[in-house]
Amino acid sequence: MQKPTLYIIIFAALLPIVFCLDIVFGSIHIPLEQVRCFLFGSDCNPVHTTIIENIRIPRALVALLTGLALPISGLLMQTFFRNPLAGPDILGVSTGASLGVALFSLAGGFGGILASQNFTVLSGFGSVACAAAGAMLIMGLILIIAPKMHDTSTLLIVGIMFSSITSAIVSILQYISNPQEIQQFLLWTFGSFSGIPMVSIGVMASIVIPALLITFAMQKSLNALLLGENYARGLGVSIKQLRIMTLLMASILAAVITAFTGPIGFVGMAIPHIARMIFRTANHKILIPASALIGANLVLVCDLISQMPGFETALPINVVTSVVCAPVVIFVIFSSRKFQK
Repeated sequence: MQKPTLYIIIFAALLPIVFCLDIVFGSIHIPLEQVRCFLFGSDCNPVHTTIIENIRIPRALVALLTGLALPISGLLMQTFFRNPLAGPDILGVSTGASLGVALFSLAGGFGGILASQNFTVLSGFGSVACAAAGAMLIMGLILIIAPKMHDTSTLLIVGIMFSSITSAIVSILQYISNPQEIQQFLLWTFGSFSGIPMVSIGVMASIVIPALLITFAMQKSLNALLLGENYARGLGVSIKQLRIMTLLMASILAAVITAFTGPIGFVGMAIPHIARMIFRTANHKILIPASALIGANLVLVCDLISQMPGFETALPINVVTSVVCAPVVIFVIFSSRKFQK
């Protein structure tokens, strides 16, 4: 058996184990036997059943979807721009989602009105809808501009400018808002896998899974693109269509996760590099499943760390992912040829 296949099997086998551990550990310890009873329909402690069904499983599923989606989005961006530091937020999709939430919750937005009238569920749905709308707006602008630009570097600069503009607008909204509204917005920016109902998780899965399947179907074209656009054209690849599909899939995966969980830092940027370091290949037939499996395992571990077993409080998931993944990005920067000259 070849090493890449063996590694894929190992990471796939680890996934259900890490998923179960994420359910077992938390501020309230749940014995593994109770998890087994719940999964197989046996008699269990009703308190543990409620915690598992309403809190732990939804949280673990959101972490799983995040770990699958963001690394693939980052891998697509790194391939498209041929830039090892590219990530899901490089074109401003994440900041577009932040702008949507800021417009909703800051400066006397609808979020504050709904919260004051105790429409908690509607307020939560509204923030998700506005985040999705903001992300899709930026994505739409990028897709309109992309066919007119043949240079990916120029498109990258335009994306960074979009991100800067939206960040500036968010800063203005924060400046003119009251402390309560700012606190509400800051809590969203910390990122969270909690409080997302199963219906919303179903919506996430219905978008993320088809996007991942489409990405898997793009493996050969992405490999051809690594060898140059002229070579890819010689193999019958439509460069224009591939560019649009790559941007679209990367943006959709980043947008839907950010809309529901808030911004999750460094996962999309770092995980593809971890996959490259472990598998030592640039072949997307290996990197795509490897990035997805490593990302799912690592984000579940980060979620487990954030819950701080034995303590009543939980760390913001964005803090944990940044601490775990940022060193990988630093390593990539210092190991690049530019710093070795």
